[in-house]
Amino acid sequence: MILIVDMNCKKDSLGYFEFVLPIAAVVEPLDNWIVRHYLEVTSEDLSLCGAIILSGTPLMDKATLSQPEKFGWLKETEKAVLGICAGMETIGVVYGMSLTQCLEIGMTSINVTKENPLFSAEFKAYSLHSICLELTADFEVWAKSALCVQVIKHKRKNICGTLFHPEVRNQEIIKKFIENQINRK
Repeated sequence: MILIVDMNCKKDSLGYFEFVLPIAAVVEPLDNWIVRHYLEVTSEDLSLCGAIILSGTPLMDKATLSQPEKFGWLKETEKAVLGICAGMETIGVVYGMSLTQCLEIGMTSINVTKENPLFSAEFKAYSLHSICLELTADFEVWAKSALCVQVIKHKRKNICGTLFHPEVRNQEIIKKFIENQINRK
């Protein structure tokens, strides 16, 4: 089962339909899934799932960035985690990264900087963000755009993030993330 975490500031907001349900549509043919708002994630949810996807949010929704204590489980989990946009930014805040301004809206060229199991060549992705991360030593860069880091991976844990929105244009990235978890079982 895949746990999809709704990162929007309010449960059942318009952002749920824009950022969470498209992820669920990609996951559904591959595995069972549940959605929990980030304020409602329980230890039972975390123990029952095989992997976790943190959704993106609307451009001005930065609620999770001021609440890293709600995501302390990210440092404890042994589950695979994929953070999308606000999800990646939240991973960064939990792991002590600095945030800087970096506005990218629309189609963005993504350059691969490290071989990885999710993608292999330069591609275009849909971006909708105003923040990027200054990485700590625990993370490596898998891809960049001309302006900022676009994909990160924890060096020891199976935690990665995309600043762009693969649920919009590059759904195969989410599919590969899930298939990698299914194949590990």
